[in-house]
Amino acid sequence: MNKKAPLPSWLPLLVGSALVLQFAGLGAWQISRGLEKRATQQAYKAESDFAEWQHGDAIRPFQRLRADGRYDAERQIVLDNIIINSRYGHYVLTPLDIGDDLPLLLVNRGWIEKDSAGPDSLELELPATGVTVRGRAGSLPKAGYKMGDAFPLSDTWPKHAVYPSQTEVEAVLGRPVQDFVLLMDHDEQHGYLRHWVPAEFGPGKHFGYALQWFAMGAVLMGLLIWNYRKKRF
Repeated sequence: MNKKAPLPSWLPLLVGSALVLQFAGLGAWQISRGLEKRATQQAYKAESDFAEWQHGDAIRPFQRLRADGRYDAERQIVLDNIIINSRYGHYVLTPLDIGDDLPLLLVNRGWIEKDSAGPDSLELELPATGVTVRGRAGSLPKAGYKMGDAFPLSDTWPKHAVYPSQTEVEAVLGRPVQDFVLLMDHDEQHGYLRHWVPAEFGPGKHFGYALQWFAMGAVLMGLLIWNYRKKRF
């Protein structure tokens, strides 16, 4: 009966070393994400005044901006399954036409709690005249995992959606949109519940996870060195 050949003595060392490198890489990535979150929070706190914004201007995350245009109240988008304080609701996105066939600016007018009927059409009414809207530069909410199309097939407005991408929003509006969303300031009229803050998953948690990955790598490295010395001597 043939016996299986023993595994090479260097194989555990090779695999263990690869894992140590992977743990170190994950720790470095967590530190990088933590630094990004810290920079975002600092930028949020540093903004104090509303800068006049025009198409083409460079923007920073959570920068305070002021934009002029006309609301397209006939083609609003209601984002479903938005949870705030453990309650389900909707964000209301309203396109702001800034003129000259430029990309539309999506304005997130805030959160409405979900009820059996959904947002009433009267709640979505807006002035037909030109407006100046103030807010912070943000983005569309993103889901960790999404199945299916963001927009169900429907010819009616407002359209309901679940975590749409910019491309999907442009497809239903039939026009390009700006690369950011204006998060309407809480002092502005025609808005709902607005409490815009950077992600609650702050830099401290990322740094904590980085420490765990580095610690796991250090323990594994110690075991590899101990095992190597044990076999050698």
